[in-house]
Amino acid sequence: MLDEEARAKLWSRLFEIIEDYMRHVHEARVSPVLDLEKIRALLAPFDFKSALEPLEAVERIVAGLWQYQVHTPHPRYFGLFNPAPTTASIAADTLVAAFNPQMAAWSHNPFAAEAERHLVRVFGERFGYAIEETDGTFCSGGAEANHTALLTALVHHFPAFSVEGARAIPAPPVFYVSSQSHHSFIKAARLCGLGTSAVREVELDENSAMSAERLASAIKADREQGRLPFMVIGTAGTTSAGVIDPLRAIAEVAIDEKLWFHVDAAWGGAAVLVEELRPFLEGIERADSITFDAHKWLSVPMGAGLYLTRHTKILEQTFSTAAGYMPRESREFGVHDPYDHSMQWSRRFIGLKVFLSLAVAGWEGYEAAIRHQTAMGALMREELEKSGWKVVNRTPLPVACFIDEKSNEGADPRYLEAIAREVVREGKTWISTTDMGHGRAVLRACVTNYRTEAEDVSALIEALNDARQHIARR
Repeated sequence: MLDEEARAKLWSRLFEIIEDYMRHVHEARVSPVLDLEKIRALLAPFDFKSALEPLEAVERIVAGLWQYQVHTPHPRYFGLFNPAPTTASIAADTLVAAFNPQMAAWSHNPFAAEAERHLVRVFGERFGYAIEETDGTFCSGGAEANHTALLTALVHHFPAFSVEGARAIPAPPVFYVSSQSHHSFIKAARLCGLGTSAVREVELDENSAMSAERLASAIKADREQGRLPFMVIGTAGTTSAGVIDPLRAIAEVAIDEKLWFHVDAAWGGAAVLVEELRPFLEGIERADSITFDAHKWLSVPMGAGLYLTRHTKILEQTFSTAAGYMPRESREFGVHDPYDHSMQWSRRFIGLKVFLSLAVAGWEGYEAAIRHQTAMGALMREELEKSGWKVVNRTPLPVACFIDEKSNEGADPRYLEAIAREVVREGKTWISTTDMGHGRAVLRACVTNYRTEAEDVSALIEALNDARQHIARR
C-alpha cells in the first residue's frame, strides 16, 4: 500500500499521462510497427523479483502503450467499432476501479444495481419497449449478450433446458442467422451444447441482408425434416458492411412461426437515438430480445454490452440458482440479485461509464455525435467515389465497403489486401478488408470516432491513393 504522498504523486502523473494522450493521440502513428522481439525486450526487465518505484513502472508501461498499440481513439482510425471514449466515461471507469463495487449481490451495492436497472429501462424505452415491461442486464460485450439471447430463447421454448440441457429437446433444435451475422452466435451454439449444426444460414438478398422470404422457406424445410426451429436473429448493422436486415418483415415471420426474435443491434442500435435514422430500425420494437453495445457508438470504454428483453421473467428462469453463502436482503425489497439474473457472478459496475457519460452529454449530445459521424461517413463515401473507389454497400450507417475502379484487379482479394496492408504499414490511418457475402472481397472503412473531421477523411483518401500508386509501381 502506497502512502499518501506516493499516491498523490502517482495520481498527478496519471492525470498528466491521460490528458497528454487525449491531447496528442492524433499526432501518433495510428498503427504500430510490429516487432515481436522489441516488444518482448521491453517486457523482459519486469522479472518481479524486486519492486520498482511506482512512477518508474508506470512510465515503462505507458511507453509500451504509446509505441505498440493500434490507437483506436485516433480520429484516423477507420476500423472496427472501437471509438474514442468520452471524458465522463473515463472518469466513471476510474471511480469504479477505486470504489470497486461488488455487483453480484444487490445489497452490496444497491445504488449500482438500481442505476443499471434504470439504464436498462430507459434504453428499452428508446428501442420501443414499454418501460414497465423491460428487463435486461449489462454484459461484458455483445458476445455475452448474444449468448444470453440464445440461452433465454432455449429456456423459453424448452423450459426443461435449464435442468436437463439439450436432452430436454425432443428433436434437433435449429436457429436462423444470415452469413453476415456476428460469429459470436457460432461460439454461443457451441457453448450452449447445441453445436454449430444448429446454426442455419439464410440466403442473403441482393443487398447482403437476410431475406424474409428465404427465411420462411428455410423454416418450413427444417420442420418438414423433423428439426425444431426456435429462434431467428436479425442484425441492425452488420460488422462488415453496416447492413440492416428487414427487421419488420423478419419479425412477422418469427411471430407467425412462434419463434423467439432476437436483434443484434450491437453497433447500429444507436441509430434509434436519432430521428432520421430510427426508421431504418423499424420492427426492432417487436423483438423478444436485443443486443446493444454502448462501447461502440456511445463511445465508452470496453466493455459495456447490454441485453434487453420484453420478457420480464426469462432472465430469472434462465440464470436463477440457489447459493447459501450469498446475501439475501434483495428478497425484502422484491428485486433481483445481479448474479441471479445474468451469466456473470462477481463483476464490475459496467453501467456507470454509460450512466455518467449520458448524464453529462444527455440524449441531445449523443444525437449530435451520431449525426456528425454519419455525416463524416457520407463525406467519406463521396470522396472515395471522386477518387475512383467504388462503394458497393448500401447503408445509412457510416461504414463504406469499396473496391478500386481504376485498377483492372481492383476487386481481386489479393490486391485489396495489399492496399490495406500498405495503408496500415504507413501508419497514417487504419482500414481493413472484409467479405460482404456472395464471395465479394472489399476494403472497409468505418467512422467510429466523434473527433473524426473532414481533414481526417481527406487523409484516408490520400493514404488509399498513395497505396494504389505504390502497388502500381511494383
